[in-house]
Amino acid sequence: MVHVPDQVARQAGVPHDLDSTRLGPFTVPSPRRRARAGLFYLVGAGLVAIAIVAGQLPAGMWWAVALLLLIGALHLAGAWRIQVDEHQALAVAASEVPFAVGHAGAAVSFVGWRARPVWNVLLYSADEPPTQRGWVRVDAVSRELLGSWVEHNPI
Repeated sequence: MVHVPDQVARQAGVPHDLDSTRLGPFTVPSPRRRARAGLFYLVGAGLVAIAIVAGQLPAGMWWAVALLLLIGALHLAGAWRIQVDEHQALAVAASEVPFAVGHAGAAVSFVGWRARPVWNVLLYSADEPPTQRGWVRVDAVSRELLGSWVEHNPI
């Protein structure tokens, strides 16, 4: 997160709704929350199966049970626990590029059918204006470096 001192923000005329210090620090919501939704789908599948066996619902509803089980399993499979926060991802990325880092930013994305969280870090060299830039991908679960790319910054 970029911190702009209050005095500088006032002098620059930064509107209150764009002032990042006003709302406090931002955290990425945990994909672990998907587990709760997955459990609800599995419980729903169980309730529908019980209703079918008890004779309250037609036998064709087994398709609904199968669908609810599949959706619940996908939710549980994608319920990763993020072990690497944006500051750690920035540190890993800064150690990977061959230049001193100036401005940098990190954004989380999700890859694969299990939606594994990955940090995408964009870095610029510390000189003014930046002469180099780089992009580094860091696995948010294992802290593994997934790839990097560095180039001359076309100004």
